[in-house]
This record gives sequence, structure tokens and C-alpha cells, in this order.
Amino acid sequence: MPPKKKAKAKAKKGKKKLDEGTVLEEKYRRSVLDVTVLKEHLALRTDTVRQAQCSYEELKSRMRELEQDLHQERHDKKDISADLTRQYRFMKTDLGVKVQKLETEVTMLRQRLVQCQTDLKTERELREKMQQEKDATISDLQSRLDSLETGYEKLLHDSLDNLLSHLADARLCWEGESTTIHQEHKELLATLGLNPLHL
Repeated sequence: MPPKKKAKAKAKKGKKKLDEGTVLEEKYRRSVLDVTVLKEHLALRTDTVRQAQCSYEELKSRMRELEQDLHQERHDKKDISADLTRQYRFMKTDLGVKVQKLETEVTMLRQRLVQCQTDLKTERELREKMQQEKDATISDLQSRLDSLETGYEKLLHDSLDNLLSHLADARLCWEGESTTIHQEHKELLATLGLNPLHL
């Protein structure tokens, strides 16, 4: 039995050498494959780094632009704020002047209103007084007119009565005279031989 062990050991050694060559070859292939994979991975990484650097540069440029825009906006905001502050101060001053002017005008108008109300009150009192005096004068004149009318009416009646009396007296006188004249004419006609009734 022992010789069998030696043969087996030799076979194992030959097999071991064969396996080692295969293993080395396998390891070499794996190493080549790993190197290829690593090269590809390195190429990908390099490309990614290049893209990242490019993105970094773009972002850095964009950030500079944004910083410039921000600086410009801050500058514009400061200018606008200063301009608005100036306009606000101007408007405040202008409004203060207008308010003061209006207050002065209101005071003056109030004084004029008080004066006008006083004048109106005086005018009303004067008008009422004049109206009372006018009413008293009218009343007095009306009573005088009524008195004059009564006097004139009485005087007229007296004059008419007197005139009628004179007319009656004159009529009587004229009737007497006319009768006398009539009689004289009748007689004269009769002396002439004329009938007075035929004439």
C-alpha cells in the first residue's frame, strides 16, 4: 500500500502544478479584467470629475453673476430707497406747507363766517325794525287815509247837498223867470195877432 500513496502524492503534485498554472492564469485574467474595469471606472470617474469641474466652473460663474446681480440690486434698492426718502421728505414738507396754508385759510374763513353771521344778525334786526316802523307808518297812514276818506265823503255829501239846494233855488228862480219871459212872449205874440200855440 505505501507505493500507492507515493503515486497519489505525485499525481497530486502534478495536478497541483497544473492547478497553480490555471490559478495563476485565472488570477492574471482576473487582474487584467480588474485593470480594465478599474480603467473604465477611472475613465468614468475622470469624466465625472471633468463634468463636476465644468459644473463647478459654471456654478462659480453663475454665482459670480448672481453676486453681481445681488450687488446691483442692493445698489438699485439703496438708490430707490434714497430717492423715495427724498420724495417722502419733499412730500411731507409740501404737505406740511399745504396743511398750514389750509389751517390759515380755515381760520380766516371762520373769522369771516363769524363776521358774516354778526352782519346778518344786525341786518335782520335792522330789517325787522324797519319792517315794524314801516308797518306802524302804514297803519298810521291807513288810519289817516280812512279819516281823510270819511272827511272827504262828508265834505262831498255836504257840498252835493249844498249844490242841490242851490240848484233847487236856481231852478225855482229860473222857472219863475222863464214863466215871466214866456208870458211876455205870449203877450207880445198876442199883440202881433199870432196864436202862440200854433208856433
